[in-house]
Amino acid sequence: MIRTIRRYGTLIGIIAVILFFWINIPDTFMTARNWLNISQQVSMLAVTAFTMTIVMAMGDFDLSVGSMASLSGIVAALAFKAGVPVPAAIILALGVGVLGGLINGALVSYVGILPFVATLGTLTIFSGFAFLISGGKTIFGTDIPASFSGFARSGVPLFPAGEQWVFLPYLTLLALIVLLVVWLLLEHTVYGRRLYAIGGNTEAARLAGVRVRFLRFSAFGLTGLGAAAAGLMYASRVASANPTQGSGLMLSAIAAVFLGMTMSEEGEPRVLATFFGVLILGVLDNGLTQMSVDSYVREILVGTIIVLAVASSSLSKLEQR
Repeated sequence: MIRTIRRYGTLIGIIAVILFFWINIPDTFMTARNWLNISQQVSMLAVTAFTMTIVMAMGDFDLSVGSMASLSGIVAALAFKAGVPVPAAIILALGVGVLGGLINGALVSYVGILPFVATLGTLTIFSGFAFLISGGKTIFGTDIPASFSGFARSGVPLFPAGEQWVFLPYLTLLALIVLLVVWLLLEHTVYGRRLYAIGGNTEAARLAGVRVRFLRFSAFGLTGLGAAAAGLMYASRVASANPTQGSGLMLSAIAAVFLGMTMSEEGEPRVLATFFGVLILGVLDNGLTQMSVDSYVREILVGTIIVLAVASSSLSKLEQR
C-alpha cells in the first residue's frame, strides 16, 4: 500500500488538486479556455524543466537557469534596441544561453567543481551581467518589435467560442515541441542512454568507455539553451525584459523534475514524468490565483512539495538497496 502511494502519489496528487479546484471554482476552472491559459502560463517553466531533466539524468543540476533566462531576454531586447533584425537577435540570445551552459559544463566536467558550487557562482555572474548591460532598467515599449511580442499572443485556431476563436498558443506549441525533442534525445538515442549511465554510476560508465566529461559538458550546454529559450518566451509574453524576470524559474523547474521522479519506478528523472510535475505546479498556481490566495501560500506549497518529493525519491532508493 505504501509502495503504491509512493509510486502513484504524484498522479493521485494531480487528480486531487484538479478535483479540489473544479469543486471550488466550477464556473471558470474546468473550461477549455482556462486549460489553454494554464498551458501558456507554464510554457516557460516547462521548457526550463524539460531541459533541466537532461542534466538531472546524470545526477547533476543547474542553479543558474533563472539568471540565464533573464540575461537572454535582456540580450535580445538590447539587440532589438540597436536595430538588429528579430531572427538575428533571437539567435544571439540563444547563443548566449548555450555559451553560459557550456561554461557551467566546463567548470563541472573539466575543472571538477561540484555542480551546486559552479552553477551557484554562475547564477550570480549571469545575474550581474544582466543588470550591468541593462543598467538595471526594464526594456519595453517601442524597443520590443511587435512581431516578437505578437508571437506570444498568437496561436493555432482550434474552435469558435461565441464571437471569438479559441487558440492553441504558440508558446504552448513550442513547449510541446521541446518536450518531444528532449524525450527523443533521452529515451531513444545512445546519447540519452549514456547520460542515464553516468547518473547510475559515473565510474562504471567511464570504465565502459563513455566519454563522461564531454557528455556532461554538452548536457549543460543544452540546459543553457533551454533556459535562454524560456527567457525569450517570457520576454515575448510580457513584451519587455528586465534583469530579474527569470528569477522564479530555477526552484520551480527543479521541483517539477523531482515531482516527476516520484512517478518513475527507478526514481530517475524522465521528461514525460517532468511534464506531470510542471502540470501540477501550473494547476496549483492557476487555481490559487483564481481563489485569490496569497502568493506566499504558493511558495510554502512549492517548498513543501519539493521536500516531500525528495523524501519520497530517497525512500524509494533506500528500498531498492
